[in-house]
Amino acid sequence: MRTIRLFAVDKVAHLVQPDEFHELSLSSPALTIFTDFKSHRPLTIEGATPAIEVENMMRKAHVKMKLVVDADNEFIGTISLDDLDEQHFMTMIANGHERGEILTSDLMTSKQKIMALNLAELEQANINDVIRALRESGQQHCLVVDHSGQQIRGLISASDVARRLHIPIRIERIPTFSDIFSSVRRPAL
Repeated sequence: MRTIRLFAVDKVAHLVQPDEFHELSLSSPALTIFTDFKSHRPLTIEGATPAIEVENMMRKAHVKMKLVVDADNEFIGTISLDDLDEQHFMTMIANGHERGEILTSDLMTSKQKIMALNLAELEQANINDVIRALRESGQQHCLVVDHSGQQIRGLISASDVARRLHIPIRIERIPTFSDIFSSVRRPAL
């Protein structure tokens, strides 16, 4: 029998992360930056949750986006910190809602408005292809759908890609018609 000894960890601070062991470049396979829900539990929130609670939870957990589910745990949309900004709350309040009564489902992006990547295409792509698609769509996060099983298989996050590649990735949000209309309607200060 071999004797092993414990020692103090007071001089050790770095926590190893799995992505530290993969050297990535823009030409690396896109699947290396894909958060696959077969191996990572998706971050979800029920649509009936008060939006103010979700904002606080996301900020505390340093999470920028969650998938929104219904009472049956089926996907109905996404909620991001951008969706939870003060302007969106103020619009709802101006329309007669009480701040505490505004639900996640009131501020989320519904699945009908979400564009996704096809898993089969992602399997043939590299990281640069994904970054280009995210920039062209103006999306910080992109769902990945497995059409063979008609299921949401995972997610790609521009901020995760930037962190893993150690490069800045700037994604400009493409304004919608309602964004343009709202900015034109605002009274001048």
